[in-house]
Amino acid sequence: MSLDALFQPRAIAIIGASSKEKSVGNDIVENLVKQGYAGQIYPINPKIDSLHGLPVYHSVAELPEKIDLAILAIPAKFVSQEIEQAALKGAQAALVISAGFKEVGQKELEQELVATCQRLGVTLAGPNCLGVINPSWKMNASFASIMPPTGEIAFLSQSGALCTAVLDYASNLGIGFSKFLSTGNKAILQELELIKYLHADAQTKVICIYAESLENAPEMIRTLRDLNRGSTPKPIIILKSGKTAAGANAVASHTGSLSSDDAAYQALFDQAGIIRANSVSELFDLAQVFSLNQTQAVKKIAIITNAGGPGVLTTDAVIESGLGLAKLSAPTLTKLRAFLPASASLNNPVDVLGDAMGEIYEQAIEVLIEAEEVDALIVLLTPQSMTEPNKVAQAIVKMRAVSSKPIVVSLMGKDLVADGVQILRQNKIANLTFPEPTAKALAKFAKFYDWSTMENEENLSSTTVDRSKVASIFAKLQGEGRKSLIEVEALEVMRAYGFPLLKSVFASNAEEIVNSMQNFDSEVAIKIVSKDILHKSDVGGVVLGVSQKNIIAETKLMLERVKKNKPEAKVDGVLIMEMAPKGIELILGINKNSLGTMLMFGLGGIYVEVLKDVNFAFNPLNKTDALNLIQNLRANKILTGVRGAQAVDQVAIVDALSRLSQLVNDFPQIKELDINPLLAGPTGVKVLDARIILD
Repeated sequence: MSLDALFQPRAIAIIGASSKEKSVGNDIVENLVKQGYAGQIYPINPKIDSLHGLPVYHSVAELPEKIDLAILAIPAKFVSQEIEQAALKGAQAALVISAGFKEVGQKELEQELVATCQRLGVTLAGPNCLGVINPSWKMNASFASIMPPTGEIAFLSQSGALCTAVLDYASNLGIGFSKFLSTGNKAILQELELIKYLHADAQTKVICIYAESLENAPEMIRTLRDLNRGSTPKPIIILKSGKTAAGANAVASHTGSLSSDDAAYQALFDQAGIIRANSVSELFDLAQVFSLNQTQAVKKIAIITNAGGPGVLTTDAVIESGLGLAKLSAPTLTKLRAFLPASASLNNPVDVLGDAMGEIYEQAIEVLIEAEEVDALIVLLTPQSMTEPNKVAQAIVKMRAVSSKPIVVSLMGKDLVADGVQILRQNKIANLTFPEPTAKALAKFAKFYDWSTMENEENLSSTTVDRSKVASIFAKLQGEGRKSLIEVEALEVMRAYGFPLLKSVFASNAEEIVNSMQNFDSEVAIKIVSKDILHKSDVGGVVLGVSQKNIIAETKLMLERVKKNKPEAKVDGVLIMEMAPKGIELILGINKNSLGTMLMFGLGGIYVEVLKDVNFAFNPLNKTDALNLIQNLRANKILTGVRGAQAVDQVAIVDALSRLSQLVNDFPQIKELDINPLLAGPTGVKVLDARIILD
């Protein structure tokens, strides 16, 4: 796949060049000609002879030399055949601007385009896209009118319309780009290939993406862990649309009903170290902070302000974002007292008061940036009659020259601080419009550094498993034309993979029920067994604390309840199980979606769908993934022991997650799986119930 031919072509053919003003085929040629592209430009159109001072060729076959890139802005039905001709002229990449493919229901036409490019070895960008821009190459091969300045931010977008808005917005902020691409339908060229290319690109420091969909989460996680856990991490910032879209179609398992499209993307972002932006403005706030500061550890923040309100707002945002305020040392406080007025607040945030001039700001910045207890600095300024935004900006520039500690600034306002903002931009210092985003951006900056410095781990696996036993159970189901395992079968799968189980016996008649009680020393639980019933509690199919004396009577009552609540269900028998010890009910599960297979962990039992305190991670898991599933629960304090209770055995929970991960890897035909509840106590875990559905 040749991405150099897409981003740095020496010769470009524009197939569909047009003499009609304000048309795509006209604008692309005009942009290339008038915005400084130094390579060869070959407009192609059988009906015209010249365009923007260039000769127009009637076909690709007429071109006098080889080309690297073919840009196509012609009706969709002709695109594949023109790429055939372009490949004969050496084209290694095709940028298909044309619409009319799968986005309008023409899937076959797009499949033909993909097959053509794959057969010819041509890199395909698009179709249905805005184009590509490489400012350092002076190449605007798009129908956007703006050529942005050269910068260190690469931008990829699935939306062409958003591209034009972003270019205008970035221009107003003075932000430049290393590469800029509209990905369109992403028929072949996906984000991951582009990320790998841009990660190796010396001009690119930060990669920003607007995505409506992504693919293959496990591969993306593995690749980004390899790329960004090393000496040269490059932040990936993604704005994902559809955050509140409806999740997957209704499914029978708890895991399916609790998962959603956004839960899957958040799991991907967390595991892959992707920084999530929640708006276009935050995307560029983050891009500035990451591109203009050296990636490093940030824990304790110092704040300088000339107004109390913004200082308090920023303090709240710092704490809520997971960072902390630096506790200023005695030497630091002594230095501040030497020049600040007596009424100034020396507690962090340092309030230099509303009449602070540029010199006061400079002295305060110097003291705090040199303080060992400070990792990063937020500088706030509100424009008051005596405020000197220019001098404050110059003071920040001066400190930036002698310190690599991250500095994020918010010169609040517009016209009154415009000159100061311009000074910061010219000197590559991040200035955000309001104080709260400065704290949130700095927190995501800190989180990425922490993630990037982690060691990559081996994926969890378990060798003490009986694959052949599970294979035989699944084969039996296939032979019977069934997809759902009854509980007895599901527990056999659990046993084969080494999950700790309670003692249990299946009984299909009264005699077997009575005889089975000889296996138990105390009261038992009885559960209905039916291929037609997934949620036993919902139909009254579970009874607890049953003694040998009344087991027949309790079984009869349970069968009557089930018959009333689920009259169409065929009952196979009952499962008699020892009563569970005391513990905390948890849930493990899996869910498959367009991104891959996710494992779920959270609070279980009958309230799982009410409380919805669950976390997701893509399989395969490593130990850190498993611990994050556990420790990021809202109810994690319950697991660690509260009010004298003992902590649950987290090692045993990780082992259960490891076994589940191995089971899913070994048997990809498992569509849905719930272990609910998984009972956790101080000395281990027990599987009380399991539900498995196959594809």
